Amino acid sequence: MRRVVMGAAFATAAALATVLLAAASSAAAATAVAFVPCANAPGFACAHLTVPLDPSGATPGAVTLSIERKVAVTGTATTAIIGLAGGPGQPSLPFASDFAQTVSAALGTDDLIVFDQRGTGTSGALSCPAFADPNTTLTPTLVGTCGSQLGPTRGFYESDDTVADIEAIRVALGYSKLILYGTSYGTKVALRYAEQHPSNVAGLILDSTVQPNGPDVYSASSFAAIPGILANVCANDACAGIGGDAMTDLTTLLSRFAASPVHTNVIGPKGQVHRVKIGPDDLFNILISGDLDPLLRADLPAALHAAAVNHDYALLGDLTVIANEPEGGVNNELYFATSCEENYYPWNRTDLPTQRASEALATFNAQPASLFAPFTAKTAYDESDAPYCALWPFTTAAPEPTTGTLPNVPTLIISGAEDMRTPTSDARAVATQIPDATLLVVPNTGHSVLGTEPTNCAQDAVTAFLQGRPITQCTNTAIPATLQPAPLPPVSVTHLRAADGTSGLPGKTLTAVLETLSQALDTGVDDFLGGSSLSATVRFGGLRAGWAAFSLHGLQLHGYSYVPGVRVSGGFATHAATYTLTISGSRAAHGTLVYDTRSKRVSGTLGGVFVSSSTKHFSGKIAAAHASAAHAAGYAYAVRLSGR
Repeated sequence: MRRVVMGAAFATAAALATVLLAAASSAAAATAVAFVPCANAPGFACAHLTVPLDPSGATPGAVTLSIERKVAVTGTATTAIIGLAGGPGQPSLPFASDFAQTVSAALGTDDLIVFDQRGTGTSGALSCPAFADPNTTLTPTLVGTCGSQLGPTRGFYESDDTVADIEAIRVALGYSKLILYGTSYGTKVALRYAEQHPSNVAGLILDSTVQPNGPDVYSASSFAAIPGILANVCANDACAGIGGDAMTDLTTLLSRFAASPVHTNVIGPKGQVHRVKIGPDDLFNILISGDLDPLLRADLPAALHAAAVNHDYALLGDLTVIANEPEGGVNNELYFATSCEENYYPWNRTDLPTQRASEALATFNAQPASLFAPFTAKTAYDESDAPYCALWPFTTAAPEPTTGTLPNVPTLIISGAEDMRTPTSDARAVATQIPDATLLVVPNTGHSVLGTEPTNCAQDAVTAFLQGRPITQCTNTAIPATLQPAPLPPVSVTHLRAADGTSGLPGKTLTAVLETLSQALDTGVDDFLGGSSLSATVRFGGLRAGWAAFSLHGLQLHGYSYVPGVRVSGGFATHAATYTLTISGSRAAHGTLVYDTRSKRVSGTLGGVFVSSSTKHFSGKIAAAHASAAHAAGYAYAVRLSGR
């Protein structure tokens, strides 16, 4: 729930002109809040609204909210859409253009309001010295220290305080109704607003839903979702080439790691070797991280099977490193100020912090083993916020209560079929409370659907919802080619089939070389997709050894190894007619190969034997890789130009 990924959207100069022309009539009708054109957000006007720190007025102080508004084409809107990001702790303003693109179907008659929630972004972001160093590892002790450093006002950054801010914005800007569009934690805020101000709600759009009194400290629905998510990744025999069953492999590894975690080598982007420990908590972390990384989800079945059956932990080690990379974009101070104060934990808040931790762990251990299976209560506790919040200096006696009653307003609830953070079961539970709600389950998608779906099903549903048309359920369940499960990593060159037209170790080495190039291209493109520069060069380690560099100019390998004992050096330039590869390694037939892009053949001498084979399928992969990378680079370049 701590990270939301959204795609980019771009406002045009024409849209900006429309907004500026309409602003005068809309502003005059609404409020005295002074809006001016935003310097870095074309099409939006910017303003600030000061609200009480304590909505009840009992404690003095104020918070100034940063607001951006995109005025309806009519310029006379009485309804506004409020865009709410996730976290808690994620600012919303960086996603203003994304919100605008998603709800564009309503912007003819409705305004769009986006604001950084209190304590985030430019709305008085919380900050404590304990978190000043971004490289510091968060520990329970550090979280407790941060809470003390924030002082007694830390208790005014809960969801209900943001609900009060939304109501203050509505009143100040003169709207009679609001449509609340939230993602992840933003859905909790939207639902709590709907509970407290039902007559002011015109509709709800909920993407990756957190229940009003959530999240559940035990993450029971997340654990229950694991078998279905692994089954979805392997649907329609997509994992047939891997062998085994992902859930069985996961259970095998958890049993093995419970006795003793394993250590494996992971290769860094310059070929450096790191030792990585893998235990049960790491497997859970990989599953959760896959929510926001479909490529990680696609790699997981092969990684699990390689480790469970072949005791080959290289790919699982890579995924462990990826899963442990900081997600970023969330104000950690606000995250803990909100999560610790308002969520339920199984302890007495007046007890000493060490007592709270013991009480919570004992309660986790007392739950039925089936609640967390195949994981254990220890992993559930370790991966929860309980160890951190146990040391939080509480300012409230108990979590915020909820009314438990949601208004029956038009509601679209969107859930990714492979979402483990906010599973479809949670979305369904909310849908049952709103008779007019429509639940849309999107295949091949994890968390934050509207930013990660491989099709336009969810976006089409939002457009239909805002236009008052029937919503079409998603029917395309086929796994996209780019999200097909990764193949099982080879454990030995001798187990490979010799390339067509070859035989013996030279032929098997040639197959190893082609598989190495294929895997390196896949990795390079995947890493490139996460970049933000047209001229970027991404560097990454081999699965076994060495490293590679990929850019729009080509792929260069430096002793890169995907198959144990086979190293490949050299590479190709994007427009070169031929390129040369040098093959080495303790288990390879050494030699030199030349790839000819015109004849689509690779030939040369390996182990003193001349080899030659067609690579038409592989040639197409090279072209596809560069087409994908070029598209991604152009997209990233446009994002930079938009100022986002």
